Amino acid sequence: MSLAVIRTILFLSLLLLLLPPNDGQADPPDGIQCAADRGIYPCQAYALYRADATSLSQLDLASAGDLFDMSRLSIARTSNLTTTAVLQQNQPLLIPLTCSCTNYSRAYAPVPYQINSGDTFYLVSYNKFENLTLWPAVVLVNPTLVPTNLTIGVIATFPISCQCLNSTTANSIAINGRMPLGLVTYVLQLSDTYSSVAASFGTDAQTLINLNGLQSPFSTIFVPLYEIPPPLLLSNASIASPPSPAPTAESPTVVVKKRNGVIAGLAISLGVVGALWVLQMLLLAWLWRRFVSKGRWRVGEEGGKSSADGLMKYSKGGEVAANDDKLMNDISEWLDKYKVYKVEELMQATDDFGQSNLIKGAVYKGIIDGEVFAVKKMRWNAREELKILQKVNHSNLVKLEGFCIDNDAGTCYLVYEFVENGSLDFWLHDPAAPYKLDWRTRLRIALDLANGLQYVHQHTWPRVVHKDIKTSNVLLDAQLRAKVANFGLAKTGCNAVTTHIVGTQGYIAPEYLADGVVTAKMDVFAYGVVLLELVSGKEASSERGESLWAEAEGRLFEKSGGGGSEASIMAWMDPVLAKQSCPMESVATVMNIARDCLRRDPSKRPTMVEVAYNLSKADELFSDYSADTISIESPDST
Repeated sequence: MSLAVIRTILFLSLLLLLLPPNDGQADPPDGIQCAADRGIYPCQAYALYRADATSLSQLDLASAGDLFDMSRLSIARTSNLTTTAVLQQNQPLLIPLTCSCTNYSRAYAPVPYQINSGDTFYLVSYNKFENLTLWPAVVLVNPTLVPTNLTIGVIATFPISCQCLNSTTANSIAINGRMPLGLVTYVLQLSDTYSSVAASFGTDAQTLINLNGLQSPFSTIFVPLYEIPPPLLLSNASIASPPSPAPTAESPTVVVKKRNGVIAGLAISLGVVGALWVLQMLLLAWLWRRFVSKGRWRVGEEGGKSSADGLMKYSKGGEVAANDDKLMNDISEWLDKYKVYKVEELMQATDDFGQSNLIKGAVYKGIIDGEVFAVKKMRWNAREELKILQKVNHSNLVKLEGFCIDNDAGTCYLVYEFVENGSLDFWLHDPAAPYKLDWRTRLRIALDLANGLQYVHQHTWPRVVHKDIKTSNVLLDAQLRAKVANFGLAKTGCNAVTTHIVGTQGYIAPEYLADGVVTAKMDVFAYGVVLLELVSGKEASSERGESLWAEAEGRLFEKSGGGGSEASIMAWMDPVLAKQSCPMESVATVMNIARDCLRRDPSKRPTMVEVAYNLSKADELFSDYSADTISIESPDST
């Protein structure tokens, strides 16, 4: 019998013995309920994870980082460890999380996990994530997956339980004026008491009782964190340090007690130091001559190597290039999360970035080890885009696979997953599209885009604003499912103001154009324009420069006070859709959502959480219609 099976049986037996009767106050089995004040989300949160050889592929931070989809440096920083630390069995790790409230009204941090042979939601929740998530919650947030028939290789979302503090609660548990940094998700062990857990985090048992009530072993509780590392992890640095090599026979340890021995040892030491100093001076002289003769000195091998060892470059005057230095510091955290490619690899993969491999703009198709990728070529600084991309991971966002820095050419390359069917604007507006999209597909694309934006807005901290939502930045995979691409203009933070207005005509929100105000509501506005394109088949801006949203406002919204009457929508919508047997109630629902997204006052626009929820109603209205009854018009039949 395997260890995992034995652990499962023991867990169920203990649960039956120790679990108290349900008094009606416990959290629901499908996750942690969001707090009444939704304004506190998202927030910084943490989870206490115990390194276990049966849960991780190896007892190291890289394996823990792979499990929680983050860099090992992120875990090392909060856990008082070095990135190369050798972990001990059951060694505690403090995992940093971004806690959000989702449209399921559950508070959690989403972690993607690839299903392996033998996996079930329960076994992964218990064995891999050690009850930091509950398997009914996994079922809730993965509605398209069948728990009893999981496909090997599919990516499932495992919601790590978490919670945020409002200001009142935070003030009430402050210690000597020191506010908590956040809450730690902690799974009670058989040996734990509230007093022992409180001592491990520098708080008291009464605070834990006030926050959680009385809980049983294996239950999840929330513990306030006042400092990093907490007392529990203060000993991590010494415990997890790699052992020093033992003295060898050639270098025995000698204790010298006599005065003449001390003098002899001192003379030898000074002689060695002097010799090393002479060698150092000779080496510096040689490097200086090379520096002067070549005009610059680059750390790393010659030949355009663009991995981490080639990011530092010196100018003729001997000054470190400031951008290179800052970029090295910024991306060092992700070097173990993304692959760092060499320039030569990408040149070979894209046929020297030839025209035959050009997809669009500065994006090229490349084949590396038999796998197809999209390689984005940028004139130098991709620091901000890299910083944002490392925060996000969602099935409706194009995935970053790796990057490359070419100091010699001043170029940065981002390597993305290849999305087979290109951009949405091609399918909507290009006569070369193989066929016209039906309403079912368009509605599904709208839902995918809403889910992707909802994730970007709600599950990142600081919050990310894409700033360039448009149909050319929505890519469609082999099943015509949508993915958000191109975070080149994205910005972190809320309510920022800029004087540098960038964007695409027809999608820019009025408040951004007038005052440079950057908020998530500008993405909502642009999303509303995409909905209009999906319904009408028209482009966001006409050849005469007229905006599609202004046309819809004048022809539909102002006259009806809503998204337009069914008759006016029928006259305005894509003729291809008008020929199909799709329900006008569904189309009208989408137009009402588009009207709300396009309100001139950003405070009156919905959030993407509300958009996704309301859009699901349009999908429900369409659920009774069979896909077999919907015609797909080819260009020849129009």
